[in-house]
Amino acid sequence: MSKRILILCTGNSCRSQMAEGFLKSFDSALEVFSAGTNPAPRISSRAILVMKEIGIDISDGYPKAVDQFIGKSFDYVITVCDHANETCPVFTGKVGTRLHIGFDDPVMATGTEKEILQTYRRVRDEIREQFNKFYSSKIHTSAS
Repeated sequence: MSKRILILCTGNSCRSQMAEGFLKSFDSALEVFSAGTNPAPRISSRAILVMKEIGIDISDGYPKAVDQFIGKSFDYVITVCDHANETCPVFTGKVGTRLHIGFDDPVMATGTEKEILQTYRRVRDEIREQFNKFYSSKIHTSAS
């Protein structure tokens, strides 16, 4: 039976989109969605770029409002926003397990384009590592 996972943050333009991309790349049978409490107009072009560098295309995604998922059931709802200036959403739908796996917001990065992209790559790699741990310990073990 396929697991349903919702990944939440504020803008749904970067971290949650990358996490969704990673989980889908780990296991195509997973039903993975992402949303935000205050969706951005579009996915971060830098997030698309750094994911494409490692062979994952998230360019078809778009920021979605958490409201459209409230009435749905999920095995896991995972919040990924950890920045002090953000308010992580509270999801009131039917949820098996709620988790928080927080990451810095690369959208807040400053400096040269090279330095900003280094921040995006660092956060991307942290998301890959943490969601791989989540998948290995929570999803893959329950499937075997």
